[in-house]
Amino acid sequence: MQADQPDSSNIAQPRGEYHTLFSSSDGDVVLGSKDGVLFRVHSYTLKTTSGWFRSMYSLPQRSSSPDQPLETLFVDEDSTTLEGLLRIVCGLGIPKLDSYDVIEPILHAAEKYDMPGPMSVIRALLATPPLLSDPLRLYAVTCRYGWHDEAMMASRETLTLNLHSPEHRPTLQKLGTDALLNLFALHRTRRETLRHRLDDPPFVNDSGDTSCSNCGSIVDYHTWRELKYVVVMEMDGRPLGDTVCNPGLLEWPAARACWSAKCLNCDRMLYDKTLTMRVIHECIDQLPTTIEPLPPPYPTPIIARSATEP
Repeated sequence: MQADQPDSSNIAQPRGEYHTLFSSSDGDVVLGSKDGVLFRVHSYTLKTTSGWFRSMYSLPQRSSSPDQPLETLFVDEDSTTLEGLLRIVCGLGIPKLDSYDVIEPILHAAEKYDMPGPMSVIRALLATPPLLSDPLRLYAVTCRYGWHDEAMMASRETLTLNLHSPEHRPTLQKLGTDALLNLFALHRTRRETLRHRLDDPPFVNDSGDTSCSNCGSIVDYHTWRELKYVVVMEMDGRPLGDTVCNPGLLEWPAARACWSAKCLNCDRMLYDKTLTMRVIHECIDQLPTTIEPLPPPYPTPIIARSATEP
């Protein structure tokens, strides 16, 4: 019996070599990776940790004698993926799970063979620095497996990214429609909310003729209008907004022009730099930081079943 028999042209001929960690003579199952490495394990371990193998062994099995060599069950996974998966379910030291190129094939195999154990181990490691360093890929993984708490955390980490940059397109294409729209909505909401807030008091109204608060003469607040545009564009490229106040409002040419603007009649400064920067900082702090939580009912979590359950 074979698991999802792949095209034989894609499977290396078995080398007859057992993996050093999975070569015990008392193992009663031999798994063959697609690159030809053999793994000898106990069927009891597979039945108690995998819904797929539990279902397979519930079917009538061909009788075998002790003298007969074990039949090799070939699978689609390569030896690196199969080793990582079996290390976890067999209670051995787990491999370094510090990159998506390592964890994604293991997650795919764990889902395929209905193995909640490896999935829970990897889920617990998602908040570690090596995986947090690529928040968009983290968001894709967490959405793929319905881990909403982790997806919310990952969505917050993506606020340092410009989703319109070409390098993010391959990862965004892997997202489902809801996950993609939710992420774009978060980034856009932060930008547009701040844009509208900059038109409210205590910020000056630059939409029409306004007068100087000191002498009453007509004032053109074009420097504030230009600074608002720069702020909004910065939020568009980096929705976290951490670069708006520092160095943005301190160093941007538009900011310097704004802080130095004066009334042409009474020579009074038009803008309170300290107050403006403080209120902008407060506005950014009040913006939403994650995608919206899922409404109940929540997705049914994957729960490990005992070996005696059908």
